[in-house]
Amino acid sequence: MALRYALLGLLSERPASGYDLAKAFEGELGSYAWHAGHNRIYPELARLVDEGLIKHADEGARGRRTYAVTEAGRTELRNWLLTPRTGGAVRNEPVLRLFLLSALDPEDARKVLRDIADSSERQIAELGEAMAGDTPVSPDGRLPFGWLAAGYGLRQYEAAHDWALWALGELDKVTRRPPTSHP
Repeated sequence: MALRYALLGLLSERPASGYDLAKAFEGELGSYAWHAGHNRIYPELARLVDEGLIKHADEGARGRRTYAVTEAGRTELRNWLLTPRTGGAVRNEPVLRLFLLSALDPEDARKVLRDIADSSERQIAELGEAMAGDTPVSPDGRLPFGWLAAGYGLRQYEAAHDWALWALGELDKVTRRPPTSHP
């Protein structure tokens, strides 16, 4: 369901072809927020056209269509963004792995935690560099697309890094403690 809103959001930024939208999902959007391939994007574009939420803005060479969001599409996106998320199935594989971390022996658990700390440290450096300097503003007076999400991502990686170091410390406390004998 969120794919439709991702497409509406991208098209609210500027008109784009299905190919352009697929490229966006292959970049940062797909890496950090939502992945979708051509096989899901094009059918969803057709549904959005049928529902009047987007329209064909232009048709170029070899039948390449450019889509633009309609006012109804902007309203639909706005309503979705302003409606708090409630319930729904949660499928977060990284968190599931953390729930199951105790199934590993301590050395393997340390490896997983060290990998999380190292990976998040690299992401902090990358996003920190991208966000350095003054807050950019587009010519129409808005923040650039994805700027706030990048700030969220930076803080998520900082939290993951801090958590991994804390978890390593907790694991060390437990593994240094002598086992409790039960009579």
